[in-house]
Amino acid sequence: MADRRLRVLGGLAGLAGPLAFTAGWAVSSLLQTGHGATEVQISGLAAPDARDPWIMITGFLVLGGCSAVFGTALHRELGGSKREGRQERAGREGREGREGRAGAGPRLIQAAGLLTVAAGLLRRDQMLLTAPAHESWHNHAHDVVSAVIYVALVAAPLLLARRFRGDPRWSVLRWPLVGASLVTAAVLIVFFTGAFSSWAGLLQRIGVSVPLAALCAAAARLLTAGREPQPGRS
Repeated sequence: MADRRLRVLGGLAGLAGPLAFTAGWAVSSLLQTGHGATEVQISGLAAPDARDPWIMITGFLVLGGCSAVFGTALHRELGGSKREGRQERAGREGREGREGRAGAGPRLIQAAGLLTVAAGLLRRDQMLLTAPAHESWHNHAHDVVSAVIYVALVAAPLLLARRFRGDPRWSVLRWPLVGASLVTAAVLIVFFTGAFSSWAGLLQRIGVSVPLAALCAAAARLLTAGREPQPGRS
């Protein structure tokens, strides 16, 4: 019963977080008078000089918290997917076996969630990237945390795809996750090189939305996973 509750809570969190974050930047972008819908980058929407920055801050916090819950539930579900391993091993050996079966993907999602909360609290100094003379420590910290999150957005789907290989309940998501990771990497490379600076805001939104959509698919799968028979059972 406890596992089922965590599965449902995690699946709902995995859907709610990306939806709240996307709604946050979509609404906040439209509220910035005098700026195009994709002119201001997502982090700038939470800056003190943005209009209603609390909307984007809330988006960061909700996404971060929900991602941590989703990662926890996914780790539990994947770690227990082979029930015979849990029945045959006890104690420390069994715990280590479950950890290995879960893979690193769920843990990375948990870590990215905590970093997303930090990114929302460590706000940029101002809305537009005009390089002020003296940036604050929290502005620099936000940039560092954001860079790590971008790496996680590329790596997490790949790690999940690797874990899902050969698992009949999850393998359907393997190639969509790989594709999402490759698209995200390509978009973010163009974004960071500045080759199309006038499109930077749009590229950033695409680079964030694609992996979040992939994780939403995994969250939806988590919600239905418990209704299917376990591998090896009739």
